[in-house]
Amino acid sequence: NSRGQLGIGTGLDQVKPTVVSGGLSFQSVDAGQDHTCGITASGDAYCWGLGNDGKLGDGETTQNLTPALVVGGLTWASVSAGFEHSCGVTTTNLGYCWGNGFAGTLGNGSTANSAQPVLVSGGLTFQNISAGAFFSCGLTTGGEAYCWGFNIVGQLGDGSQNDSDVPALVSGGITFQSVAAGGQHSCGVGTNNVGYCWGRGDQLGDGSTTDRFVPGPVTGALSLASVSAGNFHTCAVATSSDAYCWGANGSGALGNGSTNDQTTPVLVSGGLTFQSVSVSLSGFRAHTCGMTTSGVVYCWGSGDDGQLGTGSESGATLPIKVIGQ
Repeated sequence: NSRGQLGIGTGLDQVKPTVVSGGLSFQSVDAGQDHTCGITASGDAYCWGLGNDGKLGDGETTQNLTPALVVGGLTWASVSAGFEHSCGVTTTNLGYCWGNGFAGTLGNGSTANSAQPVLVSGGLTFQNISAGAFFSCGLTTGGEAYCWGFNIVGQLGDGSQNDSDVPALVSGGITFQSVAAGGQHSCGVGTNNVGYCWGRGDQLGDGSTTDRFVPGPVTGALSLASVSAGNFHTCAVATSSDAYCWGANGSGALGNGSTNDQTTPVLVSGGLTFQSVSVSLSGFRAHTCGMTTSGVVYCWGSGDDGQLGTGSESGATLPIKVIGQ
């Protein structure tokens, strides 16, 4: 919490859940590298934490230890916090991004930073947008996936390694139900419940370490419901409610009881069934959290800063219940 990303009014780390300041009622929240954003019950967006390059969207570039209102008077349906930028979708399905514009991360035809939301170019309407590390991916209302920004290893999925400052259509003609941008890779779930990934090779779950510039299927013939992409690992929830993870595992963030990296999906241990999982964007203190079908939250991976919510700074290679539930 050195950047104030917990939103509790101080910069002190916490080892158990602590209420965000301001008395706000949220319908959703999303944690980035060192900032967090959320949507209130009334559709306002707030962000808090490190404000460099304007990624809090409050018109400033300063740090905020408590939630700061995103300017512009827009009503939001969803919001995503990335590395150095944030993106959101309004209730009218328009996409906006703010923060660091390197390589076209904001998708507005520019590489300039913006401390307030700017409209994503192309006249597209979105279901949601996922902010990654200097790139973003969005799912349109028609089920197409578009990505924009940094593209050094093919994380935009358009068949090239060329950066794009406007949305580029993900190749393959796949109709998606969800899409997620990570560190240098992206993943999505098709309407056929097949998982696809593209970008940096050791994150793709296809059994290889070869970079992919277009979507390739995740191995294992899994039927997936959702996916979350982090900096160096990925996790997904199957239609059976089992959770699977793959990628780097030095901190135990795959939740299978080991610290061995995996190029194919491994089942999260413990016999738990999940309704959702969320993977951290941190590269060196990687962790994962998931909510079970009974509404209980478990976390696993690095606990160095108390991010597992267990009351200690110990890590875990298996899911461990967040205290206070």
